[in-house]
Amino acid sequence: MGVDQAKQEARDHVWDLLEREQAVRRRGVHGHIPDFVGSEVAADRLAELPAWAVAEVLKSNPDRAQLPARIRALEQGKLVYMAVPRLAEELPFYELDPADLAVSASKAATGTVAKDIAPRVGLEQMRPIDMVLCGTVAVDREGRRLGKGAGYSDIEFALAQEAGLISADTVIVTTVHQLQVVDDELPEDEHDFRVDYIVTPEETIACPGGRRPEGLIWEKLTSAKIAAIPVLSARAGN
Repeated sequence: MGVDQAKQEARDHVWDLLEREQAVRRRGVHGHIPDFVGSEVAADRLAELPAWAVAEVLKSNPDRAQLPARIRALEQGKLVYMAVPRLAEELPFYELDPADLAVSASKAATGTVAKDIAPRVGLEQMRPIDMVLCGTVAVDREGRRLGKGAGYSDIEFALAQEAGLISADTVIVTTVHQLQVVDDELPEDEHDFRVDYIVTPEETIACPGGRRPEGLIWEKLTSAKIAAIPVLSARAGN
């Protein structure tokens, strides 16, 4: 079995399990980052990490599962970057600065509102990132994680790393339901990064972490993907 097929089987298993155990707020999670029951409690636990306390700048996915953590970050004065969906604009990140918000943190932290109120910024305009908060479908206790399969988190991470915004000191975390934490080793590709902490409503798991690709692996990007992402197509044309 190839890595891609093994990844998809692992995703399908977790999606099925979450729906069967009614651990998500609505059915139809296949193909998505699950909006899991208890995400608010996981965000509370995340905020207890010393790394959270000192983090001033976060990069987060825009999914509802991590919405409570994004709200808390803005309420605590942290700068939050969220990727434009599918990185489909020349300036591929929304910048949510608590000092400049014209709406509440609970509204600003949603993707639907952020697209209307937040300025778009490019990598060269962004501040170094202290913490990466990523959405996850499945994760093992060594820190290997699977997203929904589109690959955008890996591209965002690689771009930020190449720009010097992510360093060895940047802490990578994910918040998930306990059922999303698997005991078996998950399949991994060369472009995948690992998380340093897994936070569930029940526990905080410190992972060995450490695995971080040095940047984009162009051989893994299709011509269609490059053409659809302006920041990639601009680089490919140089």
